[in-house]
Amino acid sequence: MGFSEGWQNAGMENDPLLFFRIVSGLGAVGCVFAAMYVFQNASRFFGVDPEVPSENASARSQTQLLVAAVLAHAFAFCLAGMVFL
Repeated sequence: MGFSEGWQNAGMENDPLLFFRIVSGLGAVGCVFAAMYVFQNASRFFGVDPEVPSENASARSQTQLLVAAVLAHAFAFCLAGMVFL
């Protein structure tokens, strides 16, 4: 193979889904930072609310679990977009 044939193979390959991989990676990093923010401020978000006296600890735990499930699914979606695209 001479110089005239090899110059086309130099550099990065043409990947049309690279943009979506980058966006998915940024989304995964954003999910990690969002989860850190939510769980650092958990007492503020999921603490006792004096305006809702009928709310008990199990209702607050369920809310925490649902928020964690949404964050986990969003992270898994972005991770799958990064890996499988």
